[in-house]
Amino acid sequence: MSVTRDEARFWSKVIKGPRENDCWLWTGAVGDDGYGRFWIKTPTGQQAVRPQRLAHLLLTGEQLHPDIKLLHSCDIPLCVRATGGRDSHLFPGTQVENLMDRSQKRRHANAHSWRWRGVGRVNFTARSRQLRDALKAHGWEESVIRPLMSGHDPDAPTLF
Repeated sequence: MSVTRDEARFWSKVIKGPRENDCWLWTGAVGDDGYGRFWIKTPTGQQAVRPQRLAHLLLTGEQLHPDIKLLHSCDIPLCVRATGGRDSHLFPGTQVENLMDRSQKRRHANAHSWRWRGVGRVNFTARSRQLRDALKAHGWEESVIRPLMSGHDPDAPTLF
């Protein structure tokens, strides 16, 4: 797959955090599963790809087998920091490894300790889109972005 013609358009939809180990967050389309979507041109038309997989291809040159997942060490669905190095937030793994990672981090649907899981698909997607929209409106504004990455709504009323 040739991606060079789409590369500039792809990176224009990524905002990198200011600190050395921050996420690189996707600001393009978000599917109904809460993960990003990016459309590339193919010889026969267009194809939707996951932004994290495309980032992995662009940064490492490695085309992943369709059965291989990219696991998020940061647990932020919109993160595309897939450098392949020690600074990468995404690493290749099998579905079994993905499920084990999810269980060990208590990100499964029955867990209540993780900031994004256990909220249902609709809310999970809404959180991703809220984070994306805040990035588009404010850039990487710490006071806005960090609470959203932690699963807190900055507009929610407080008790005190």
